[in-house]
Amino acid sequence: MTRPYRGVWPVAPTPFTETGDLDLEGQKRVLDCMVDQGVDGICILANYSEQFLLSDAERETLTRLCLEHVAGRVPVIVTCSHFSTGIVVERCRAAAAMGAAMIMLMPPYHGAALKAALPQAREQFARAAEAGLPIMVQDAPLSGVDLPVPFLAQLAREVPNLAYFKIETPQAAAKLRALIAEGGEAIEGPFDGEEAITLMADLDAGATGTMSSALLPDLIKPVVDAHRGGDRAAALDGYARILPLINYENRQCGLRACKTVMMEGGVIASDHVRHPTVPLHPETRAGLLELARMADPLALRWGR
Repeated sequence: MTRPYRGVWPVAPTPFTETGDLDLEGQKRVLDCMVDQGVDGICILANYSEQFLLSDAERETLTRLCLEHVAGRVPVIVTCSHFSTGIVVERCRAAAAMGAAMIMLMPPYHGAALKAALPQAREQFARAAEAGLPIMVQDAPLSGVDLPVPFLAQLAREVPNLAYFKIETPQAAAKLRALIAEGGEAIEGPFDGEEAITLMADLDAGATGTMSSALLPDLIKPVVDAHRGGDRAAALDGYARILPLINYENRQCGLRACKTVMMEGGVIASDHVRHPTVPLHPETRAGLLELARMADPLALRWGR
């Protein structure tokens, strides 16, 4: 797939064994399932990959394994976020050397008290761009860093290769619309996120891609394709059918949803999450699987 990148680029979950170790064979199966889901690209080591629960050595292992196993079947984004600019630069260079197609970065933050000012955020993004890969800026409330539209548009105009934006803020459609209007041709890839819970509004606003989880990208893709093709009725119908499951994932389960469905579907052996994250309550898990069976995503039957 050549630039501009667009379409459905889900986040790959990181499977663990029941004892909390990396399940590397399970990771390969996750990636194979995602390719079979018809995704346009894959994002690894994001927040929905539990990146904040991985050691540096595990990150390196997973980056190499994922890029080698996908082997160019689809492009791969490697998330390289860190508060330290030096570490971000090292991660970006390593990702480029291993064959990543793009990197994704949040602005530098470390809890509520340590948040970089915009000039320092700009410098970190600019230094990350020296690795030579396209950059996707993740604009999400988790960082606590406000990234105004004029600042994002300026980044797109002034920082080489910084042309992709994953907008996950409240009223994302309004921000996407404003960003596209202000940044013009410099905005190569306006994406939405948040498991595609606001997908229709964001597509209407001009989003050309979405970064969901890997739970149901095979059911999200027809919505994106129909909208791009001008068949709004089909897009609305498809969105209406999958929204209950997306809503349950986003509001009740978070990153645990995809792993639970993939375990039920035989993709991975365990839906273990690392402490201090806790497993889904049995009733929440049952509600998730009930909706998943109604929607019937590939992840629920891929390994059966």
